Amino acid sequence: MGRKRHSSLRSSKDDIEVVRHSPQTPQTQSSAYRLAFADDEFLTSEDLRGIRFQLEYTKIESRLRDAGINSTVVLFGGARIPEPGKPAWAAKTETAKKNLEENSVYYTEARRFAQLASMTAKATGYSEYVVVTGGGPGVMEAGNRGATDVGAPSIGLNIVLPHEQAPNVYVTPQFSFNFHYFATRKIHFLVRARVVAIFPGGFGTLDEFFETLTLIQTGRMERIPLLLFGKDFWSRVINLDVLVEEGTVSPDDVKLFTVVDTAEEAWEIVRKTYNLPEIAVEA
Repeated sequence: MGRKRHSSLRSSKDDIEVVRHSPQTPQTQSSAYRLAFADDEFLTSEDLRGIRFQLEYTKIESRLRDAGINSTVVLFGGARIPEPGKPAWAAKTETAKKNLEENSVYYTEARRFAQLASMTAKATGYSEYVVVTGGGPGVMEAGNRGATDVGAPSIGLNIVLPHEQAPNVYVTPQFSFNFHYFATRKIHFLVRARVVAIFPGGFGTLDEFFETLTLIQTGRMERIPLLLFGKDFWSRVINLDVLVEEGTVSPDDVKLFTVVDTAEEAWEIVRKTYNLPEIAVEA
């Protein structure tokens, strides 16, 4: 957090400590007596949903601002895609296992792309082009791992899900965040984004792709490199030309993103967009 300012007033932390040592009486043990900001039952009540949105937004915003992180490179992609040579742990069928393991090539490309972004970030003192992922396994792990490969910090925006989930081990601990609300998490994915890279994935990946695309299409977000990795994968999954034919989107709308296959191809687009220097990274 930022540097603490001097104040002649007692702090909230001071009073929490005092209350913790209050005499144990029916009055002090009542929930009514708890300090409002130290009362979990009150803070998680329905009436304070708006405050919780604000808290989730502000906590991450203040920490990234204090760290001097101005812009990010966002990687979205499937949690189920394994590292090359590792089994497809999430496969439910033999066909899915085969395809997921073949798609491990995108783990490699995501890792490589994150290396390129992170070497650029290093030249800015890690204030620009810092890698951010959803903090989980698969493509997300590859992104954070690529940053770690070149000694760079990276951000993980995890979210509490019904099934067990923990941040991957490559997320920089001080930038390992956890969310309750998808809405505030989505804001933090895009509010600093200079690049969004979409790798093969499932419903969540499609959600993030179409949301980013819609924000750019409607002018709610500036046009940035929106990179779709995997020509073969995405050509079978989506066909936006149908929307053009049906007249539900304009022909230029399908030019708001670029389909690529390799990290080098993708980063060259980013480099030219922002007039960045060429940076070589050993394979």
